[in-house]
Amino acid sequence: MYSPLGAISPLDGRYHNSVSGLNTYFSEAALMQYRLFIEIEYLIALCHQRRIRELPILTSKEKVSLRSIYRKFDLSCAEQIKEIESETNHDVKAIEYYIQKKSPKKVHCWIHFALTSEDVNNLSYTLMWKHAIEQIYLPEITILIRMIKQMSYKHRAVSMLSMTHGQPATPTTFGKELAVFYARINKQIVQLKSNQYLGKLSGATGTWSAHRIAAEEVNWIRFTSRFVKMLGLEPNLVTTQIEPHDSISESYHQIIRINSILKDLCQDLWLYISRGVITQKKVNKEVGSSTMPHKINPIQFENAEGNLGVSNALLSHLSQKLPISRMQRDLTDSTVLRNQGVAIGHSLLSIKSISKGLSRVDVDREKMLFELNNHWEVITEAIQTLLRRNGESDGYEQLKALTRGKKVDEKSMRYLIENLDISDSDRKKLLSIRPKSYIGEAIKLTQII
Repeated sequence: MYSPLGAISPLDGRYHNSVSGLNTYFSEAALMQYRLFIEIEYLIALCHQRRIRELPILTSKEKVSLRSIYRKFDLSCAEQIKEIESETNHDVKAIEYYIQKKSPKKVHCWIHFALTSEDVNNLSYTLMWKHAIEQIYLPEITILIRMIKQMSYKHRAVSMLSMTHGQPATPTTFGKELAVFYARINKQIVQLKSNQYLGKLSGATGTWSAHRIAAEEVNWIRFTSRFVKMLGLEPNLVTTQIEPHDSISESYHQIIRINSILKDLCQDLWLYISRGVITQKKVNKEVGSSTMPHKINPIQFENAEGNLGVSNALLSHLSQKLPISRMQRDLTDSTVLRNQGVAIGHSLLSIKSISKGLSRVDVDREKMLFELNNHWEVITEAIQTLLRRNGESDGYEQLKALTRGKKVDEKSMRYLIENLDISDSDRKKLLSIRPKSYIGEAIKLTQII
């Protein structure tokens, strides 16, 4: 009896409940169902091609019956196909023989007519990926970026000390920093949604040779183009035996970029928690450490970071390997393509972890203010820039000599400003600056994303 506890893959084991929705798109049974869909819809489209006199005419009832083969497909059906495959040692041919068993004899010779296995496979794998992105991935990433946007607006005016090179830089707001991540991710989502997925249906080496010999009266380029478009894909007319996977690789790269941005977010949040400016909510029955009772670890962001790395490693291999095939065809893509579900699974798991982690954090405003008030040197940027406007070409050097590597507090900063050779209005402006208020257009930036 199967149990997730016995699974080799953590996606099918420990994390099964978080990614089980992907089974519909990436399991072996799902691949069979997509292949059945392609074969049957192709058969029905073919039977509508009246230029071939020998083609059987399908009644409405027969079409419904044929479509029920993939619409009512379940695991018991998958087992039957697997049994056929044990004899054929060919997974696509097993699909063809399975359809023969379920369909009227008059269509048997037209099942898989003039096709090569890759015609069925490229369409199936691309649709699996496309549908999973649309139905599973995009809804989940949309939940996350909405959460980021809401948090960004909520904390738009919460000033915090920024760090460049790990050192105190100039003040920002927590909301503005989240706005940066929202804008970056959203840009990639727009590109992901607009990606055009290609498909081919042109026979053994992409020339429609068998099609032409068997039925030259048909405009096969037009026929197959219409069929591919009906599936929601763009026809790739100039190929070898395989669709070269360039368009799906573009999609992989879009996910890679989203993953990399999310990894950046996780690391920043981890560091904010480490600094104590972001706090984590306590869940009573949870344990942070097996020996240190006080710990609340940022495990959701750590878990996400690890899974994002696994996802990117797989997607990088997929996107580098799949566009390469020796001569007109080799089979190295077959086993690799079966892992696209694993790749997106680790990304999906990360997204859910980040969403959960964000729901458990809050801003420690007092700690943020304390940090800012311990670093008055962060407003020296404003001083030296104003000096430059007033013609002090060595304004930067003056401030560097007075503050670089030194501890600067409010008192010493006031003394510095009061002794500058500037107008009273400029002096008043500089004396009014506080680390908390020196945030420029940070608040406005959270409102334009």
